[in-house]
Amino acid sequence: MGAILEVKDLNKAYHNSYFRLDDVSFSIPSGTIMGFVGENGAGKSTTIGCILNTLIKDSGKVNIFGREMNDSATDIRDEIGVVYDTNSFPVYLTPKKIASAMRHIYSKWDDELFRDYLKKFKLPEKQSIKAYSRGMTMKLSIAVALSHNPRLLVLDEATSGLDPIVRDEILDVFLDFVTDENKSILLSSHITSDLEKIADYITFIHDGKIIFSESKDDLIYNYGIMRLKAAQFEQVDKEDIMAFKKQDYQINALVRNKKTTEKKYPDVVIDNITIEEIMLMLVRGDKISENK
Repeated sequence: MGAILEVKDLNKAYHNSYFRLDDVSFSIPSGTIMGFVGENGAGKSTTIGCILNTLIKDSGKVNIFGREMNDSATDIRDEIGVVYDTNSFPVYLTPKKIASAMRHIYSKWDDELFRDYLKKFKLPEKQSIKAYSRGMTMKLSIAVALSHNPRLLVLDEATSGLDPIVRDEILDVFLDFVTDENKSILLSSHITSDLEKIADYITFIHDGKIIFSESKDDLIYNYGIMRLKAAQFEQVDKEDIMAFKKQDYQINALVRNKKTTEKKYPDVVIDNITIEEIMLMLVRGDKISENK
């Protein structure tokens, strides 16, 4: 299964700013959803801007459908659907007028498919966007992005601020989209519980650097958190610990292979861990090398 999107050694700096993307690399296999996570200001939107060529990268490569993205690659753009966390359409427009414009922009725009999404999302075709709620506006943006039959869907915090019922409805649409193994999704989000439901892979960016890019199942089922007393912590092989954090009379330690660690330390409690907990431990936890 080939990669629909490949980002290799991507670098981007801003004038008069300490922030920069530092050799960002990851890839998304066909037919999968990549969750792109990180705190505000970590570099998610900058990375997406460089992928879509709306920002000029300093160095590195972005290949989409096996070809490098550049200003002249209009045929590549024709197969990318993009949704941002804010409304991208003039509020005086109606879905019907938006469809009329999109017919002249996308070669594979499908009016019937668009109407189907409007019915599915219960969006009035002739009502102006200014009368829409935030949830309705995001549903409309997703309907537009999907109705020109893209192969890659790029979503930058598209589900943030939506209530759980609306988010769940939209997540089902994303899962249905990737049943076609020639399609993929890059979903930037800080709502890790959503990604645990639908993502195949998770890429975590922090301060412009990729901390990990791994299978979601590997993160959830293989990583674990050791609950140690101080005396137990002293006895543990420190090479088994990725990061640790002291909490009252207990020390929590992140491990990469829960089953192996359980066999090695049968008297130690090792719990399952969420993606959010892994992120917090790797960013805010202590490293063994820092304490030598």
